Parts: sequence; structure tokens; C-alpha cells
Amino acid sequence: MIAIENLCKSFTLHNQGSAVIPVMSGAHFTVEPGECVALVGASGAGKSTLMRMIYGNYLAQSGRILVGGVDVARAEPREILELRRHTLGYVSQFLRVVPRVPTVEVVAEPLLTVGRDRDAALAHARGLLARLNIPERLWALSPTTFSGGEQQRVNIARGFAYDYPAMLLDEPTASLDATNREVVLGLIEEAKARGAAIVGIFHDEAARKRVCDREVDVSVFTPRAA
Repeated sequence: MIAIENLCKSFTLHNQGSAVIPVMSGAHFTVEPGECVALVGASGAGKSTLMRMIYGNYLAQSGRILVGGVDVARAEPREILELRRHTLGYVSQFLRVVPRVPTVEVVAEPLLTVGRDRDAALAHARGLLARLNIPERLWALSPTTFSGGEQQRVNIARGFAYDYPAMLLDEPTASLDATNREVVLGLIEEAKARGAAIVGIFHDEAARKRVCDREVDVSVFTPRAA
């Protein structure tokens, strides 16, 4: 479902004499349906950069990023947008939404975007918000006013609202209490059971051991100084 082939990435610092910083070279791994792969490695090894390349936020210098048969490294913007609607979900650490949109609609948006019935989409969103212990009195409010923990749970609800065949998870259990951490791990296990291919960053070692089938050490793809 996800295949990374000989992927390379560097950044050019245009405000510092166009210095080139190599970040990744020759990255390669696959993720099968129903499998969760954890990206590990020291801070700065390129875990987040790799996730952003898979999602199409960063361009690759060379190599291939295949998600459901689409090469993200070479895809047109419209193809990436279509991939994000139907195939590839991303749960980031931070909630970015249009202000004043009610929380229940924020969560339902991925379903509405693919043409789901509005009433059914909103009902599903309410169920996820309840499961993640977001008080019902907040559902009609914008999540931009919520606490950090509440925003994180809204982001998780939104990310799991649609059954994406492939998912990217960036620290999904960070800063959660034990009750909500358990809910999120359950959602991940359910996604795996239905066949989702998942790539994640988990600094929570216990969570990583529970839901991840194997690890990919990103530091082995870090270019060495000559």
C-alpha cells in the first residue's frame, strides 16, 4: 500500500548563501495493508521530514513514494489532493481549521468531502467526539478556543472519521491522559483490523510496542559527512 524507494531529500538555505543541507539518502521500506510501521531515530534524523514527503508537503529530490499506486514524488497537485480525499489520512500534532466552524463539522468534513450523507456524517462525528471524551457542550463551538489536549483529540477524531486505506500518525498519543490514550490506541487497532497501512511517529514506547508491527530507523538514511 505504501512503498518508499531510494528516496532522497535535501534543503537549500537561500538566506544563507544557498547552502545545501542533505537530510535523507536512499530511504526505502514498504507498509502492507493492516500493518503499522513506526519511524524511529534521534531528534533531527528526518522522521517528520519523511512523513511530510509521503503526504506531499515536501518535494523529494529523487526516488519514489508510492501510496495506493500513486507516486507522490511526481504527482500533480490535483492528484495529491485526490489522494488525500480518498486514500491518505494524516493526523498531525496540531489542529489547523477555519475559525468559527463548529467542532462537529470539523470532524465530519472528511466524510462530507467524499460525498457522504450529511446527517450520517454528523452522527458519526458526534460518536467519535463522545468516544474521545469531548464534552457535548463544546461540539457546536469552534475548536480554536479549546485547550491543547482537546484540540489534539478533535484532530484525532477528524483523522479517523473516514476509513483511509493509508494513514500517517504524528505522535497521536502525546500529552493524552490514560483514558484518552487507550481510546486512541483502540482506534489505531481498529484501523489496522480493517486493513489500513499506517506509518507513525510514537515517542510513547509502550504505545509503539502495542500497535506497531515493526520499526524503521530513519537515521540509517541520514547522509554521512564526507
